[in-house]
Amino acid sequence: MKLSRQARNRNGMATAGFTLIEVMMVVAILGLILTMGMPAFLHVMRREGMRKAEYDMVEACKEARRAAIMNNQETDLVIYPLTGAFEVPGAFAQVQLPADIHVETLGVNFVESKMADQARVHFFPNGTCDEFTIVLASNGGGLIEVDLDTIAALPVVKNLR
Repeated sequence: MKLSRQARNRNGMATAGFTLIEVMMVVAILGLILTMGMPAFLHVMRREGMRKAEYDMVEACKEARRAAIMNNQETDLVIYPLTGAFEVPGAFAQVQLPADIHVETLGVNFVESKMADQARVHFFPNGTCDEFTIVLASNGGGLIEVDLDTIAALPVVKNLR
C-alpha cells in the first residue's frame, strides 16, 4: 500500500512532511513575489503621504470655517510653514505634514508667507475668509494646490502633477 506524502522512519512508522527542497522552493517563490511587488508598494506609500497631507489641510480649512460660523467669532487657521505643521486653535489639533511633504508656496492675502514663522488665515462668522493658497510638494514629485474660495470659505484642491 502506497501512502501519499508520507515516508517511513527507521521503525517502519509512517510520517508526513515536506522535503527541504520543497520548503526552499516555496521560500524562493515568496521572495521573488515580494521583490517584484515592493516598488509598486513603495510608490503607493509615497502617494499616501500626499493624500494624508491634502486631507488634513482640507479638513483644517473646513473645521476653521465651521468654528467661525458656529461660534459667531473670527477663527484662524494657523500654519507653521518652516516646521510643516498647522492647526485651528480650539477646533482642530495641530497636525504635522508627513516627512516627505513640504510647503512649496504659501500665500495669505496675496503675501508670500513660505518663510514666515507662522501664517494666519482668518475665517469670519459670515462664512467668508482671507485669500489663501498653499502648494504642497512631495519628494516623489507630487504637487497639489489648495486654494480657498473667499466667498464661501471652502477649499478647492488642484492636482498639479
